[in-house]
Amino acid sequence: MTAHLTIVDHPLVQHKLSLMRDKETPTAVFRQLLREISQLLAYEITRELDMTTRAIETPMQAMDAPVLDGKKLALISILRAGNGLLDGVLELIPSARVGFVGLYRDEETLKPIEYYFKVPTELEDRLVVALDPMLATGNSSAAAVTRLKEAGARNIRFLCLLAAPEGVARMAEAHPDVPIVTAALDEKLNEIGYIVPGLGDAGDRMFGTK
Repeated sequence: MTAHLTIVDHPLVQHKLSLMRDKETPTAVFRQLLREISQLLAYEITRELDMTTRAIETPMQAMDAPVLDGKKLALISILRAGNGLLDGVLELIPSARVGFVGLYRDEETLKPIEYYFKVPTELEDRLVVALDPMLATGNSSAAAVTRLKEAGARNIRFLCLLAAPEGVARMAEAHPDVPIVTAALDEKLNEIGYIVPGLGDAGDRMFGTK
């Protein structure tokens, strides 16, 4: 991927996102929509995977069939909300390796604080997809990508549901080599660092904790 920001404007993506934005959408429906939309976004972010061919036999004849090449890709959930995207993407790519980066945002400084880090081996040889529904200030996302690079990752892509201009700018500044795929670029952040119009706190809405 060459573009730093890709907005997936497919009608199904936009329709499902609108349902998720609605404050009346219940937790179970929100969770299901996130799973569905994550698969549609994953389709876009994996568009340029390396391919090779393998000799197989169909019921009709032998052929060289296209298959994925290289090591299995790594999906990295930025906890906790990243797990909502992870479930859907894993259904699409069940052989992927999985890792987790635990970060929480200090509500006063808006700076990320790490509390957990566990990722697959040989990241330098894998496509690494970082997953977090909300790219708000970009501080946590940039910190997570920095940790992945420290662990050896060289080919990283970032998948989110919503992005704010401030978050995209922060990622472009810190990691211009990391393409972002999102369903929407919203208007701005409000005074407490939430995306507007947004959809609220993705983790709270997904897990019913608010």
